Amino acid sequence: MKKKPSRRRIKQIHVPVLDGEMTDIKSNAATCGLSIAAYLRTLGLQYKPKGILDNKAVNELAKVNGDLGRLGGLLKMLLTNDERLKSMGKDQVMPKINDLLDQIQSAQGLLLEAAKKV
Repeated sequence: MKKKPSRRRIKQIHVPVLDGEMTDIKSNAATCGLSIAAYLRTLGLQYKPKGILDNKAVNELAKVNGDLGRLGGLLKMLLTNDERLKSMGKDQVMPKINDLLDQIQSAQGLLLEAAKKV
């Protein structure tokens, strides 16, 4: 893999900022996974830096989606196993079904919150 030739940067721009502005700039640069200089250079050249938070939100969505699939699979297994249903009786089956449905509803809420972050 070829390396790009190094561009030696010799010019500097000094910009006075308030303490709060400096904190915000540092935070925004970290959110994008860039140094402060790279972040400001990218913005100054009218490019919009890509954030890394989107990747985190997508990973969280995938995790919650997997949890929903697992819970759905458990519910399906419980409902399609006739022998187990007969041996357990309605008094034991209904609380398990209700518990799984509550967990599914909770996971759906987490999925919605994760989707809002994207």
